[in-house]
Formats: sequence, C-alpha cells, structure tokens
Amino acid sequence: MLNAFCLTILVVLSATLAFWAMRAWRSKHRLLKWGGGSLAGLAAAAFALPAVLIVAGLYKLQARHAPVPDLKIAMTSEQIHHGQTIASAFCGACHSSAGILTGGRNLGEHLPVPIGRMIAANLTPAGQLSRWSDGEIFRAIRNGVDADGHRLIIMSLTNAGKLSDDDIRALIAYIRSVPAAGEPTPNPPDQINPLGLVMVGAGLFPAGRPVFTGTVTAPSKAATAEYGAYILSYQDCRTCHGANLTGGVPGQFGPLGPNLAVVEDWKLEEFITTLRTGVDPNGYKLDGSLMPWRAIGKMDDEELGAIYAYLKHLPDSPHVAAP
Repeated sequence: MLNAFCLTILVVLSATLAFWAMRAWRSKHRLLKWGGGSLAGLAAAAFALPAVLIVAGLYKLQARHAPVPDLKIAMTSEQIHHGQTIASAFCGACHSSAGILTGGRNLGEHLPVPIGRMIAANLTPAGQLSRWSDGEIFRAIRNGVDADGHRLIIMSLTNAGKLSDDDIRALIAYIRSVPAAGEPTPNPPDQINPLGLVMVGAGLFPAGRPVFTGTVTAPSKAATAEYGAYILSYQDCRTCHGANLTGGVPGQFGPLGPNLAVVEDWKLEEFITTLRTGVDPNGYKLDGSLMPWRAIGKMDDEELGAIYAYLKHLPDSPHVAAP
C-alpha cells in the first residue's frame, strides 16, 4: 500500500508540475515563461525520476524466474540426519534465532540501508512450506524464488544455491520432519519500501545470484582443502570477508570482515575452539550479531578441519580489514 501511495503521489505531482510548466512556456511574460516554466519543469522531472525508478524496481523484482524441478524427496533417517547437520550449521543462523527453523527475524534490520522488511520464514509446518511441493522448496533454496514466483530477496543474495543437489534434498527431508512450531511468517516475507524500490530500479541494490538450473555435486566429505572450498562456496563468508576471504573492502554489501589468512598462524584445535566458543587464540571475542560463529561451530570436527585446511592456503593481502 505504501509503495502504491507514494507512486501515485509522485505521478500526480509530476503531471501537475509538467502541466504548469507547459502553461508557463505559453506565456508572453518573459520572466514567467523562462523562470516559472524552468522551475516547474525541473520540479516535474525531480518527481518523475523516483516514480520511474519505483516502476523499474517493481519490474526487476518480478523479473526473476526459475523452473520448478520435478522431484520427490526420500524421507530416510540418513537423509533427515544429514539435512539436520546442514540446517544447524547454515540455515539456523537466520531461521532459528527464536526456535528451530521458526524464523521471524527481520533481516532487513541488518542491511546498511533501511530498504524494508525481510522476514526469515518459518520453515516448520506452521509456515508456508507445508503447502509447497518438494520442487518448490528446492527452487527457493537453489534460486531464491518462492512457490508464488516472488523473488526471495535475501535468499537470492546468499550462496545457498551452491549447496549440492544431494545436500538440498537432505535439507528438504529434514525440514519436512520437524514439528510445527512458532508463528506463521508473512507471505511474501519481503516488503520493500519506496527507498528500496528506487535503489533496485537504479541498480544500487544487488540483483541476486544468477539463476542456475544445472546440477551441483560436492566432493567426498573429508578434512581436505577441496571439501573446505565446497563448504565455503555456500556459506556466506565472502559477503563480509571479501571475494578471496582476504578482508572486506569499504563499500561492500556486508560488514567489513578481517583477513582470514590470520588462521595460518593458528593450530587446528585453536581454530575449532574459536568457532565453538566465539573467542580467538588472542582473546578477541567475535561479534555474534555479525559473525554467525554459533551456527558455524555446530559443524563437526571433520568439516571445520576442511575449512581450516582451505584457509591455511589463502594468499596474503595488504588490504586487511580491522576486526
């Protein structure tokens, strides 16, 4: 409603001012013609520009499309257990702040610009997913599009789509197995305000990860750099720590994170302890509101060992962000 109201006001003001600008230009009075006409014309353009950007923003938000895969998830105990480990160490950072997968957290509050409400959805049967097909849940995870075809803004910005096909299937099995809890979240969960629509229309807000309809496979689970690279492909560490994990840079979408090459000087046990306790070997306490160490620390020792093996071989970087 707010977006429609603002758009209507902008269009009416722009049209009214454009009308008076044309009237002024027909005047024989030089001051009224050049002064009044120019001022009214500039004002009309000033109101028309955000109106156009809002319309462009609305179009862009509706332009994300992805097919729904045809699949039926096997609800085996092995699948459910594997999905639980992924949910605990990955999904829980946003969706389990008040209860296991009950959602409700407004992720929009953590963005650098207040562009609207973006609620982490309740993924239990108390939420919308109980009415979604397995393929629709798969599409939401892989490509950030909900069952109604709406873009899931935060999901489309994360790397969740880089989870392997098998891991997403296991995650769906676990989601299907949890009991109903919490309160239903809004549908759709995202409500962008006029400022957000202007930013989207102007290209000042990320467009989301490209839609991908191929197959994603994971290497065999082991405490290797290869498996660590896979874990870090879907975990969103690079949003804060930079594309190469060698430190965030000013102007990036997420908070500035430090250079993770610092891990090179840590022992494996120290790295695991840091992610289990939130305190690094130097006594520095990690900010849990910015760094989801509690969720990441729920990975088993083999998974954390894989991440450690990968981080041990990061390139050095002169652009190290302060912790």
